[in-house]
This record gives sequence, C-alpha cells and structure tokens, in this order.
Amino acid sequence: MKKLMVCFLALGLCLGMVHVARGGQTLIGAGATFPYPLYDKWFSIYHHQTGIKVNYQAIGSGGGIRQLLNQIVDFGGTDAYMSDAEMAKAPGEILHIPTCIGAIVVTYNLPSNPVLRFSPDVLADIFMGKIKRWNNPRIVKLNPKVSLPNLPIVVVHRSEGSGTNFNFTNYLSKVSPEWRKQIGYGKVVNWPTGLGAKGNPGVAGLIRQIPGSIGYVELIYAEENKMPVALIQNKSGNFIKPSLKSVSAAANVKLPDDTRIIITNTDAPDGYPISSFTWIIFYKEQHYNGRSYTRAKTLAKLLWWMIHQGQKYNAELLYAPLPKSAVRKAEAIIKSITYDGKRIIP
Repeated sequence: MKKLMVCFLALGLCLGMVHVARGGQTLIGAGATFPYPLYDKWFSIYHHQTGIKVNYQAIGSGGGIRQLLNQIVDFGGTDAYMSDAEMAKAPGEILHIPTCIGAIVVTYNLPSNPVLRFSPDVLADIFMGKIKRWNNPRIVKLNPKVSLPNLPIVVVHRSEGSGTNFNFTNYLSKVSPEWRKQIGYGKVVNWPTGLGAKGNPGVAGLIRQIPGSIGYVELIYAEENKMPVALIQNKSGNFIKPSLKSVSAAANVKLPDDTRIIITNTDAPDGYPISSFTWIIFYKEQHYNGRSYTRAKTLAKLLWWMIHQGQKYNAELLYAPLPKSAVRKAEAIIKSITYDGKRIIP
C-alpha cells in the first residue's frame, strides 16, 4: 500500500509538471516542513499577484532532495544543505538559495507548562535518555523557581529524514562529545530513545498528547499550538529565548558563495544557538526532461520574488528575513541559472 501511494504521488507530481509545460501556470515543489507555514503564505500571495500556482508538498527535506534528484519536481526545499556526495549523484549541477532563518525550539508538555531553561549538556543527556525524570537534580538546578513533577520524560523526535533533524543533531554533536561519538548528526540518526513522528506538525501533535513529553519543532509550530518554548544556554553562557532578534543575531555570519553553511551553536552572545537557514534547491541548467524555456523562466522569477518581495512576510510568521549579504549571494546564484547554457536572468 505504501509503495502504491508513493507511485500515485509521483504520478500526480509528474502530471502537474506536464500542466506546467503546456500552460506555464503551475510549478511543483516538495521538501522541508520547517518553512512550510511561510511557503504556504508566499505561494498564496504569489498566485494572487501573478496567476502562477505553486504546489508545494511538505514531505520533509530528505523527500525534497530525492524528488529533485529524480527530476520529479521543479524545486526542492531543505533545511540541510546537500552534501558534495549527494550532489555528485545528481544528473546536473544543483544550486541552493536561502529563503529565511528559523529557530528550532525545545518544547514540552508539563503541568501549567512553565518556561524552562536548559544547558547544552542537560539537553543532550535528555535526548540520549540518560536523564529520565523531570525532577532530576540537574534540571531542578537550572530551574530553581519551578516546581518540577516526578514524571517520566518521553522524548519525541522526527521519524523521517529531515533538515530539522540535521540541524538539531548537529547542535547536539557540537555541545556534547558523547553525542558526537555515539550518535552523530544527519537528516536521519539512530535515536537512542523516544517516539518518532512525521514532520514538525506530527512532533507538535504528539507532544501535546503525551504528558511529560519533550521534543523539538520550528518556532511557528510551537506558537500556533500554544506550546511552551525553552530558553537555551548559548556558547557565551547566556540563556536565550528564541525570537526574530536572537535568530537574526545567530545568522550574522560570513556566507560562502554557495550559501551552504550551518549556524548552530553561534558565537554571538545574544544569538539563539539552534538557528538554521533553510534553502530552495534546483538545477542550474533548466533544459532537461523536455522543460520549456517559459517554465524555466517562471521558476527563476518565482525565486527572485521569494528573496525580495517575499521577505516582508517572514517576520509575522516568526521567520527572520534574510540579511542583505544573503540576498546578494542568492541574487548571484539565481542569475547563474541557464537554459541551453544561456542565462535566463541577464
């Protein structure tokens, strides 16, 4: 049954792409759930402004990468930039542009849901299953004014390959030598404890159902579900609340030309330590699988809109807008897109 559903999804995406080739009115994307609330708003506004429809399937970063490698979609969405090894498997050169910066927050389900503080070592040991109850002395020491219950801790994590996994486990690998040695980081890891749920919505939903649970989601999912958000101690020793200001501070770094960078465990004294860029990925040479020039140009125009006009909608959904340096890098990347070797945007 699962294989049949995958086939139907692929068939639906392919039929959508045929529609693009004929009418030039629909683009197909798939991938990260992390930025989905923003993309959903963007694509609705873009359709209203231009008449161009964008059908984005929030199936996780790993799924978005696979769909792009198989050339099923016009673009993918990922919170974990593709590795050199992944890109080497592609039938053509793949480019990345960042679209926004978000916070991966630690949320939980406790009586009265107090605001908690976590140090990096305590957080890592909770997700390793070493700290098993909420009234553990190490948690109590960090939160002396909170009455913590004698409840078992139930860890909730992503069940599928995701960029949120990649960035969260990358952070834990940086702050915990034991985590780095035993588990490491990636879109998929061998979790030592806990329950899995699909996507940010799935993790948020499971945490809300299970008393004593703890997990990680993008900030907007916690806000929408009225879930508590922990303050995380950063490299400078400050306990930081995830916010547009603290996420922007974490992203104040020098970007490489290809924009592939990890910003977890920031050096910024006021930066939130589990922040991340998210990217749209696509082929540099757009003439493949019978794609028309019109369709390729439609994609380039959409990408240009996302890094410019689209940015004004970021803050209201708790995603930090791109810094000017990131916009300039993204502009150069979009201008490098070609059709039959010729640039689409001069």
